[in-house]
Amino acid sequence: MSSSCIEELSLTDNPWFRIAREMLATAGIEVNGSRPWDIRVSHPDFFKRVLQQGSLGLGESYMDGWWQCERLDMFFHRVLAHRLQEKLPHHLRDTLRVAVTRLTNLQSRKRAWQVGKVHYDLGNDLFTRMLDPYMQYSCGYWKTADALADAQEAKLALICDKLQLQPGMTLLDIGCGWGGLAAFAARHYGVSVTGVTISAEQQKLAQQRCAGLDVTILLQDYRDLQARFDRIVSVGMFEHVGPKNYATYFQVVDSNLAEDGLFLLHTIGANHTDENVDAWINKYIFPNGCLPSVRHIAEASEPHLVLEDWHNFGADYDLTLMAWYQRFLDAWPEIADAYGERFKRMFSYYLNACAGAFRARDIQLWQVVFSRGVAGGLRVPR
Repeated sequence: MSSSCIEELSLTDNPWFRIAREMLATAGIEVNGSRPWDIRVSHPDFFKRVLQQGSLGLGESYMDGWWQCERLDMFFHRVLAHRLQEKLPHHLRDTLRVAVTRLTNLQSRKRAWQVGKVHYDLGNDLFTRMLDPYMQYSCGYWKTADALADAQEAKLALICDKLQLQPGMTLLDIGCGWGGLAAFAARHYGVSVTGVTISAEQQKLAQQRCAGLDVTILLQDYRDLQARFDRIVSVGMFEHVGPKNYATYFQVVDSNLAEDGLFLLHTIGANHTDENVDAWINKYIFPNGCLPSVRHIAEASEPHLVLEDWHNFGADYDLTLMAWYQRFLDAWPEIADAYGERFKRMFSYYLNACAGAFRARDIQLWQVVFSRGVAGGLRVPR
């Protein structure tokens, strides 16, 4: 069915279309319009599905090919900047999902491994092509950079400088990914690094990339750590910890950090304190994840550490995600047979939706530095 037929049918017979059209119009988005951020609908049940199912319906209908958009990042920027998601009705399934999140520890020791298997084990063939040479699957630092590799190298150097790494120190990397930070710190700062991950694929590649360096990569839960380190860092992992485990997380950091140590937390952050996880992201991308708020971090860390510095450069994640998306598209012909067209639509939707969210400042990226109280204060580089 053509787009014009869909629009004619919707206008005459579909009350869901009229509701959706009015909502989208407040964000300057047209149905079957010609601008890059306009949506083109090819299924008459699209509007009902989205208004009834919210984020899950919007994402799944895109994966099913029910609608198209030339620039998904622009579409989501407008949707989130105008808070259209808040105008959708709250359905019973959303209420139940939030209730389950509050009553259940979705990031327990047993469940914590799910995100590794679902997302990080997707395939090193995908991530090695999409990411930079350091394989950093977190926000780059674009202050003086104009390319992804430069932004990620600047991020790694910024982290190491904030931690004041010196030769001979020991560094614990909680959620070490593919070992890019561990290798960078060992090679350029002369430290001994222990990294932990819950992804078998990450551990395998990290061990290969760190061969010959003073780096140990462990496949284990952070809650099993029992050692002392001069410095601790955690990049892009705290989003998987969950509110019920924040206190335990900081207790683990406290018990593993030397008396004169520093801890740097690099995490995506939420503007509001709640446990309302996006349904589509939770189902298809990061199961059991939850974005922490300022209050979450402050309350969990207060019994253990002194907060020395809080650095927000969330706008840089927009640039990072769009760079990943371009590299994903460039690499697609090489990996298409292994993943399929539906995966391409899912992954494109994920990268662009997140880029739009950061562009709208709907979510943030924080680097937070903690100590036990540095005499004379801590001078933190930017």
